[in-house]
Amino acid sequence: MKMILYHGSRGIIGAPEYGEGNPHNDYGLGFYCTENLELAKEWASSEDSYGYVNIYELDLDGLTVCNLSKDYNILNWIAILLENRTFELSSGTASIARDYLLKSFLPTYKKYDLIIGYRADDSYFSFAKDFLNNSISLKKLSEAMRLGKLGEQIVLKSKKAFDKIRFIGSEQVNNSIYFPKKKERDSAARSEYKAAKKIIDIENEVYVIDILREKWESDDARIQ
Repeated sequence: MKMILYHGSRGIIGAPEYGEGNPHNDYGLGFYCTENLELAKEWASSEDSYGYVNIYELDLDGLTVCNLSKDYNILNWIAILLENRTFELSSGTASIARDYLLKSFLPTYKKYDLIIGYRADDSYFSFAKDFLNNSISLKKLSEAMRLGKLGEQIVLKSKKAFDKIRFIGSEQVNNSIYFPKKKERDSAARSEYKAAKKIIDIENEVYVIDILREKWESDDARIQ
């Protein structure tokens, strides 16, 4: 089985290199792509510069896939972010929550060739930080993942995956068209989230402090 992937960047990347990149991206070191061409064009755009969408074909035969959106829960996803992203925690509760989620919810994602999951751009990451700081409930966090249709990403993690990707071509992206779309999508997510955050239901919703007190584990049915 083969799939077409897009990677938005400042330049043309004809041969993605295993071991290159930023180790502090969402899922660690890897090559980050999407199946959505329009999203790739937005991700390639900046305010002051055009970019490129690089187009690839990936042969999935023999590759192991970790689909965080289907096979894991939202707390597994946050634990992975906590292991890879760098950020400051603004409260003691958040620090305790980080350590507990890493211990209890971190999946063995590094063994897979490919990872599929949410893209934790600035909007998504602010949602996750609010959850750690006990500002929003688990339900609100799950709902926030769908706001603004910010999209999923597909990440090549292993040397085996890099050996099975083939460059097809590239397309220049007009930043005057796609950077405003990028900002609009992000703004929509933030606006929807701000409105949803005002609705507080302490009696019926679960917050991170509840998870800590009750010592939830990754297979807890209440997460679903």
